[in-house]
Amino acid sequence: MKFKAMVLAGVLVLLAATAATAHFGMLIPDADELTAQKRTVNLTLSFSHPFEGAGMELAKPAKFFVVQDNGKRQDLLGSLTAAKVMDHSAWKTSFTPKQPGMYAFVFDPVPYKEDAENNYIRHITKVVVDAYGEGEEWNKPLGLKTEIVPLTRPFGNYAGNVFQGIVMLDGKPAPYTRVEVEFYNKDGKRTAPNDRMVTQEVIADGNGVFTFACPWKGWWGFAGLNPDAKPYKGRELELGAVIWVLMQ
Repeated sequence: MKFKAMVLAGVLVLLAATAATAHFGMLIPDADELTAQKRTVNLTLSFSHPFEGAGMELAKPAKFFVVQDNGKRQDLLGSLTAAKVMDHSAWKTSFTPKQPGMYAFVFDPVPYKEDAENNYIRHITKVVVDAYGEGEEWNKPLGLKTEIVPLTRPFGNYAGNVFQGIVMLDGKPAPYTRVEVEFYNKDGKRTAPNDRMVTQEVIADGNGVFTFACPWKGWWGFAGLNPDAKPYKGRELELGAVIWVLMQ
């Protein structure tokens, strides 16, 4: 009986340690729109478990850039300065658009070594900001290795709206992709009734399309996960197509 109790205790500890394993690249602006009163957007880049407020180290990304709705791409890597998010290394910057339009910000990280899962994680993360109400081409792919192309406008949404998108991999829809969804519980006011409620999951259909209804105000992250065809440093490389959307 004593041996069985020890085994059970060990299993419970293991379950507790592995119950919440969702990682998210995070690219959070201080607003999803710019106006005559607010002309500059401040952005924070990090890597974490956003609902639980558990941070991880984010090395300086391999790439960080912005794409306008006219297709113009601007490198912003040199603008990043070191920061702390959830007591871990993160990055921040500010950006002031020179003209109205839609601005999609993207960071592509150095793959993160995750020993708990014996793999590396590369979450290519984006967020869309509308400048002066002129963002129109929000449903165009950016040509990333993997990305979520929104079918719901990725800004100016009410809490309770559904968000719908297509998971793309190597320029094509990725059917039946598992999409993890998590709320950025920035102030810690939300609590989950149990561990399985921390990260929500949906499966994309045969065309790579998924749908999720966001019940609360705040930032929601969507991560479409697929393994890369090639390993990275001898391990599987998890490719995450991540997009962040504000519900208001």
